[in-house]
Amino acid sequence: MEQNNMYSSSVGPLKPPGKFNTLKEMRAPLEWLFSYQNRRKLAHVPRGQGQLVVLVPGYGADEWSMRPLKKFLTGIGYRVFDWGHGRNRGLVTHDTQRLAVTVENLYKKHDQQAVHLIGWSLGGVLSREVARLHPHWVSQIITLGTPLIGGPKYTVVANRYAKSMNMDLDAYEAEIHAINEQGLSQPLTVIYSKSDGIVGWRAALDAYNPQARNLEVSCSHMGMGVSAEVWDIIAHTLADSDVETNDAPG
Repeated sequence: MEQNNMYSSSVGPLKPPGKFNTLKEMRAPLEWLFSYQNRRKLAHVPRGQGQLVVLVPGYGADEWSMRPLKKFLTGIGYRVFDWGHGRNRGLVTHDTQRLAVTVENLYKKHDQQAVHLIGWSLGGVLSREVARLHPHWVSQIITLGTPLIGGPKYTVVANRYAKSMNMDLDAYEAEIHAINEQGLSQPLTVIYSKSDGIVGWRAALDAYNPQARNLEVSCSHMGMGVSAEVWDIIAHTLADSDVETNDAPG
């Protein structure tokens, strides 16, 4: 498709992960096992001041998958909330609406304080869509291994997901491209790994928004939520955005 060719000229061909990367996802249990050391490793990171953070899990996962990150961010001074809807079953339109309800309720309950959204994989898609539709509720978006281009097309679950949703992958890719072209107003931090075995890493980059920071890490897709490198980026990103907000003229 035309948008693929235009995008591929700068980052290479869009494609799902290779089999070797997918096999390397087997290291994820070890990444989880060693994540208990993260807090000690990251004792130096800047602390928050009670800002609101919502964590959105990936396809097939629930709030438990983001529990280590939640404990870490709570421990450094943020008010962290689950998305509140259990397992992410891939119903993008429906789940975007449900996430929007969660964000709106927090925004209203906490004196119209905008929320920081952190979405893992498909959770990042939901986060970006809520931010696009309701920009005043969302302060910024951080995505972890999120398939930003093509939806599920450049993931290892593409055919299974398309069949379960009765989806034409090419038509959906065009739809996603049109949505992405509308752009986002918030700061964007896009975390990806070239060894991602679930989402093709080129499809996890943001080439649509000039303010987007595409940051590479070294971990598996399933280990992103417990990676010390990822947590360090998140902590500094949240702190930097808070400084910018506080320094902005009233």
